[in-house]
Amino acid sequence: MMRTLRILLFTLVVFLGSCSNKFNKVMKSKDLEYKYQMAEQYYANKKYNYSQQLFEELSPYLKGSPRYEDMFYKWAYSYYNTRDYINGENLFKTFVEYFPTSAKAEECEYMRAYCFYKQSPKVELDQTPTNKTMSLMQAFINTHPTSKRVKEANDIIDVCREKLEAKELKSAQLYYDLGYYKAAAIAFANVSDNYPDSKRADEYKLLVIRSYFKYAENSYEEKQKERFEKVLSEISDFKERFGDSKLLEEVTKFKTQTDNFLKNINTTNNEQTKKTA
Repeated sequence: MMRTLRILLFTLVVFLGSCSNKFNKVMKSKDLEYKYQMAEQYYANKKYNYSQQLFEELSPYLKGSPRYEDMFYKWAYSYYNTRDYINGENLFKTFVEYFPTSAKAEECEYMRAYCFYKQSPKVELDQTPTNKTMSLMQAFINTHPTSKRVKEANDIIDVCREKLEAKELKSAQLYYDLGYYKAAAIAFANVSDNYPDSKRADEYKLLVIRSYFKYAENSYEEKQKERFEKVLSEISDFKERFGDSKLLEEVTKFKTQTDNFLKNINTTNNEQTKKTA
């Protein structure tokens, strides 16, 4: 078994070395036509790391020729297919600028936006590429409303919006977990306002209520009345907006608890008033 594995590894090393030596010879060649043919061959064989280097070298020589458009198109895809989305995006953008009337211009405009989508990071990280994706995809839809890619562009916008929504929710939840209940309430309210059509819109509103309730509950006595009244205001808004929500029962529990707190506060205030009278 080990002997077979060693033979396979040796064969692979020899093969890769052979490919590398051949490519080095191509790169050193002075024959531009030969280089072009080899670039086409590498591209056809999906050896994009080789084709991209040759296309880059050939670009100044082919510029203005009938083959330049096709070469530029494959050059962009060579970067895309090696997951170099930054250079891929730049070349797709440049293709549209150089060849605005090309039959491939619409595709490259879409691919430029898609390259930003491929750069979209995990929820916890900076979402600049995600926002850029949404902007460019919407611009594509506006410019090409009858394109077959419109549905996919809309789907990607929805995915990006969900990611931004999740990021805002995480930030709001962090405030809550750290005990910053007023900041959490405001942050949850922003999520609710920014994504009114979200499937979780009623949940966000419940989180606003819960946060304001915790804020009032943990406040100084002289501040509690005002802050529990804010809870009631949010509960009233919830019932008006989400009258058929499955979360209504939990909201009603907060209403009962809040009413009890306010009743006790009013009783205490009345007793203190009588003592000072």
